[in-house]
Amino acid sequence: MKDVSVGICGLGTVGGGTFNVLGRNASIIAGRAGCRIRVGRVASRTPRSDMDLGAIPFTTDVFDVVNDPDIDIVVELVGGEGVAKDLVMAAIAQGKHVVTANKALIAVHGNEIFAAAAAKGVMVAFEAGVAGGIPVIKAIREGMAANRIDWMAGIINGTGNYILTEMRAGREFAEVLREAQALGYAEADPTFDVEGIDAAHKLTILASTGFGVPLKFEQAYTEGISAITPFDIAHAEQLGYRIKHLGVARRREDGIELRVHPTLVPQSHLIAQVDGVLNAVLVDGDAVGQTMYYGPGAGAEATASAVIADIVDVARSVVSGSGQTVPFLGFVDSALEDLPVLSMDDVQSAYYLRIQAFDRPGVLAKVASILSEHGINIESIMQKESELTDGRIPVIILTHTVQERQMNCAIDDLEALTDIDGRVVRIRAENFQ
Repeated sequence: MKDVSVGICGLGTVGGGTFNVLGRNASIIAGRAGCRIRVGRVASRTPRSDMDLGAIPFTTDVFDVVNDPDIDIVVELVGGEGVAKDLVMAAIAQGKHVVTANKALIAVHGNEIFAAAAAKGVMVAFEAGVAGGIPVIKAIREGMAANRIDWMAGIINGTGNYILTEMRAGREFAEVLREAQALGYAEADPTFDVEGIDAAHKLTILASTGFGVPLKFEQAYTEGISAITPFDIAHAEQLGYRIKHLGVARRREDGIELRVHPTLVPQSHLIAQVDGVLNAVLVDGDAVGQTMYYGPGAGAEATASAVIADIVDVARSVVSGSGQTVPFLGFVDSALEDLPVLSMDDVQSAYYLRIQAFDRPGVLAKVASILSEHGINIESIMQKESELTDGRIPVIILTHTVQERQMNCAIDDLEALTDIDGRVVRIRAENFQ
């Protein structure tokens, strides 16, 4: 049985997990890969005293791994876009295959990286960058190869999902965020997680894989969860919905929707039941219908599972000499290459609206009139006298589906009313049909 040599760059959570699982399950992995996968060199900014590397060479310079002539596959687990990009491009330039868990790197620089890899005839694999241990990229790229994929939607950031789950008990966002940081679910600077940037990285990769279009992260719409309140969560529940922070990609004739935002999901839908730090991705194919992929979206060995699955794929190619057998993003559809990412003005959705109204006669009539003038139909409305505070009462409205451009105009008119106090809170709703 042949050996394939792997160089691991980064011994953090995922790097350590990858090293440990490669060692623990070496015989199983070899049986599935058809070759022995050997760790030939490890690089990390600092050594880990809790890990026994044995005789494996260790270095603090990741480029030592790239420059080692015995390394066949460079595994990039350092994170970020600076050194990581330089490392990956250097590996490709030397004709080495690359496996990465770096969603930001692929989402932002993937088009350049894949072009360089194609020119050198090497593979770049990135399964672990999208949903941790969930093999959704392989499912879309290979298992759903016969399907036209029309839309995808997912909980693809565990931190945000944990916060919204805990807020269902009436807890405030700031309190739960501090707890998530203490538990290690959120970074000291949680912006990427709670403002949707991390999810947008992953959604960009999913959309390109599913639709066959170039990566377009800079055009993705992102909206975070920091403005969501326990009040909104409780009232959404009363209306039969649960609030989830979703990434949604939808292919239309005139363009692609690429958006991350808080979303009302019917409580009866499977994705509404996904709680805590878990991830789930819905994919709609014209042949198979809706499928859902569920599991841990982060964690040392969960993510290592996806990293090693990519290593196995690449190792098979190395041993067989077959080269890149599956296009990097599943396929490229030249007819869709110039399909634009649509403005949010062109997106259609139902809406949850929370309006803080003064308790005066005729206010509801004025609100309903404005919505009607903009072609917006009301599905349900909720107003409780028990919630009257300081002469103000919240009015909760659920609308039928309407174009966002219409809703924006209606909200401008509502906020201009002297009977309305402050901003109108708006949360989009999806029924996944």
